[in-house]
Order: sequence, then structure tokens, then C-alpha cells
Amino acid sequence: MSGSVASRGVDGAADAAAGAAVDTAAVLRLAQPSARRFAPGLMLGILASGSAVALLAVSAWLITRASEQPPILFLGFAIVGVRAFALGRAFFRYVERLASHDAAFRTLATLRTGIFRRLIPVAPDGLRGTRRGDLLTRLVSDVDRLQDLPLRVVQPLATSLVVAMLSVLTVSIVLPGAGLVLAITLLVAAVVGTLVHSAITARTDREVAPLRAELAQLVLDFVSRLDVLAAFGATAEREREIAQADERLRTAQLRQSLGAGVVAGAVSLLSGAAMIGAVVVGVPAFAADDISGPALALVVLVPIAVFEAFGMVPLAVGVWRQVRVSARRVASVVPVEVPDEIPVAPARPASLPAGPFELVLDRVSARWPDADAPALRAVSVTVRPGDCLLVTGESGAGKTTLAHVLVRFLEHGGGYTLGGVDVRTLHPDAVRTVVGLCEQSPHLFDDSIRQNLLFARDDATDDDLLAALDSVGLAEWVVSRGGLDAPVGERGSLVSGGQAQRIALARALLAEFPVLVLDEPTANVDVDRADALMADLLRGAASAHRAVIVISHTPVDSAFVTSTLRLP
Repeated sequence: MSGSVASRGVDGAADAAAGAAVDTAAVLRLAQPSARRFAPGLMLGILASGSAVALLAVSAWLITRASEQPPILFLGFAIVGVRAFALGRAFFRYVERLASHDAAFRTLATLRTGIFRRLIPVAPDGLRGTRRGDLLTRLVSDVDRLQDLPLRVVQPLATSLVVAMLSVLTVSIVLPGAGLVLAITLLVAAVVGTLVHSAITARTDREVAPLRAELAQLVLDFVSRLDVLAAFGATAEREREIAQADERLRTAQLRQSLGAGVVAGAVSLLSGAAMIGAVVVGVPAFAADDISGPALALVVLVPIAVFEAFGMVPLAVGVWRQVRVSARRVASVVPVEVPDEIPVAPARPASLPAGPFELVLDRVSARWPDADAPALRAVSVTVRPGDCLLVTGESGAGKTTLAHVLVRFLEHGGGYTLGGVDVRTLHPDAVRTVVGLCEQSPHLFDDSIRQNLLFARDDATDDDLLAALDSVGLAEWVVSRGGLDAPVGERGSLVSGGQAQRIALARALLAEFPVLVLDEPTANVDVDRADALMADLLRGAASAHRAVIVISHTPVDSAFVTSTLRLP
């Protein structure tokens, strides 16, 4: 429990599925919807683009043929075709958007859930090297970017290829030379457009995601530490850093827009070249009566619609680069292999003992991931139900390390048993149902007081919640705030540090952990109230026959302390 109740368990099958997201290729596979979900959107996209090309072709034929003033019966099928293709273009495009986006969003939901489930075994200590702003960007912006794989890469490429091939085939049937010209200009458009776009934006496409993460981290640091920055007059410097990061991101995005604009211009020029080529080939054929006037109009105007659909091909290559960068960043959110310092659930976890839970440490040591030296050395202690162990020591002595070992955030050397069972044989989540941790800086969710407490025990009644709040001296305060529905704000911004600490303590008591670890429980509480709060906490724990481990720099009433552990 880190300011809230620790996770009560993770579905094993979900963990196994989430474990697939360990490299870029795996993330890309997970971001692409299954063939069953992807096929309807692809088929509808082909029908929509095909209807647009057919609409222009039939319209060109109809207008030209109508100018010859034939009997109306000769125009009937073309009139019906224009109406059908006009309606079909709008209908198929609308339904395609529904189908393709539904498939992409459902796939992203599965991917995002898998990523979070993969984070659980290594959080929080396995993520200490990842900055919060960067982590947030990876889990939000980069995952959202992965929806572009099916929507702006795979589907446009497949749709454009199919529509282009059918268009070339149709034009070739009418006039082979015009079909050859259309095929050549489409190929040149794909190659030239891709090369031009890559030359302008290849580097930028790979930089945008990291630049966005850098800006998010700077803004998050600024907002979360605004009070300290203002107190030391450092806001102007940080604002300049944010402005510079924003400028770098804006410049990169403008370069992306420039690349897209240049490619659009190049594709338009080649579209015109295809029309001119069709005229050059078609006029002699028309003069020789090889094709009719309506057929000539068809082969000359069809390239306009074909290139409109084909213009996404060069841009899809740029989007592919961006998607790959985001997939790489998502894959690296957690290490491919869990560090040795982070506990791993055993393949066949042992059953949790029924209790009572005697906690025994035998020469326990531990280190943080990537640390050179152990932060905790040879700690031995026994804590029985009803005991209160006071842990003291200078800063850096390993008090927080010990707390994280107890709740299995960190792996340990030596022996650690709970109720006579080696904790290494238990699932870490099972250990956290017995040993709860309330940290010095608790996290409060942007919700009501009630909801912040219900995370500890979702079946608790209002009377239970008020009793827990009363045990930490917040009963009158809650009434003055308007009751349990009063909001606490983002990260507890609407309450004081001491009140946030008390809410976290009430949450810890409400969870009814047999072993409760309190890390500096009165750090944010007024000095004149700290002793009374500590006395209330320890008195309530003793009455519940609960073991309490108190980590504190300040003295604790010896009447409640059964033993003391001083870390060197």
C-alpha cells in the first residue's frame, strides 16, 4: 500500500498475455487489429474509394455522352450509376470510419491494459529510472499514436493499392496506352513522394515523440513543484526551459506539415501529368475512331480521383516511422527482463497461511535496481501480532528500503517469513494482503473522500469510513467539509499535507492489514497533534491485535513500543 491499498491480485492469464509486449515487433502486432476485425473496415474503405473513382468516371462519361444528345434510354444506366456511386461514397466512408475506428480502439484498449498489467510486477521500484512525465507520455500519447498503424498505414496502403490496380485495369481495357501512363505516374508518385517526404521529415518523425515527452516532463515538474520554484524565484528559468522545449516540438511538427504539403503538391503535379499523358495517348486514338468521346473523357479524368486516393501512400510511410518510434517507446516502458532486485511471482505460488502472522527477518539485505551497494544490510527482527516495532536511523540508513522489502516491492537476501512461510514462495500480491504500507507522501486520487477510502475496502459502509476517519482525528473536519462526498482535489490539492496524511492513515486502518508499516506517519502533521495521532493509531492497532512497524525520525511514546530496531 503506497498511500492506497496495494493491488489485491492480478489475473494470471492476463499477465501472460501482457508479457507479449516486450519488443517493438510485439507491440506493433498487438496494435494491429485481428483480420476478423480489420477486414470489414478495409473492405468498406475499398468500396468508398472505389465509389469515388467510379463516380468521377461515370460522371465524365455521362456528361460527354449527354452532349451528343442520344435518346434518354442510352443514359439511364449512367444516371443511376452516378446516383448510386454518390450515395455509396458517403455511405461506405461513414460506415468504414465506424468499423475501422472501432477495431483500432478495441485493440488499443487491449494493448493499454496489457501494458498496465505488465507494469504491475515491476512497479514502483522497477520504474525508478523512468521520469513521470515521460512515462505518462508513453502510456497516453505513444499508445494513442499506435492507432495510426491500422488507420493511417495499413488500411490506406491496402486501399490505395487495390483501387489503383482496379483503376489501371479499367483504363487499360478502355485504352491500353492510357492505362500504362496511369500505372507509370502512380509508380513515380509513390517513389518520388516517399523519397521527398523522407528527405524532409524522416529525422523529424523520429524526434517528435521524444520531444513531446520532454515537454510533458518539464510541464509536470513545473506544475508539481510550483510552490518550491516560486519560493526560490526559479519559475522564470523553468518557464524558459518549457518555452524552448515547446519551440523544438513546434518546429518539428511544422517540418512534418511542410513534408506533407510538399508531397501533396508533388502528387498533384503527377496527377496533372497523368491527365496530360492520357490526353496525348487518347486524342490520336479518338481521331482514329479507336475510342469514343465519352471514353476519352473517362480516361483523361479518372486520374484525378485515383491520385486523390493514392496521395496517402507517401504520407503513410512517414506515419509508419512515427508509429515505430512510439512502439519502441511503449515496448521500453518496462524492461524485457525484470531486474534481479524486483520480486517475481513464483510459477506455483504457495497458499497464504491462515494466521496468526508472525513476521521474521533473518539477516535480510537489499539493494535498489542499478545500485552499486546494498541499501540494507543484515537486518534480523521478529514482529508478532500486537507488537509495535519502532525503526529508527539516520537518513540513508535503509528505513524506506526495509519498508519496500516488507511489502515485496524489492527482492531481498537472507530470510523473510510470514506466518512461518517463506515469502519468496508466495505471490507478491498475496503478501500485500497481509502487510500494508502507508508511505510518507501518500497519493490521493482526484475524487471524493469516500472514494479515496473505498479503495481500501470497497464494501465498507459510511459508518465504517467515518469510524476510520475518527480514529485519525478527522471526524469533525469531514463534517465541516460537507461530508464524505467532499473532493480532495488532484493529488490532494484541496487538503493540507497533514490532512492528506491522516486520510491515508485512515485508509490503511480501514484495510485491516494484519501487519501495518507506517513510514513517517506524522511527518506532515502539526507537532502539537503528532503525539496524539500516533497514540490513537497505536492504541487502535493494539486493540485489533495488529502488528505495527513504525518508521520514524521523531520519538514515539515508549508505552506503545514493544521493541526498537536502529539501522546503522
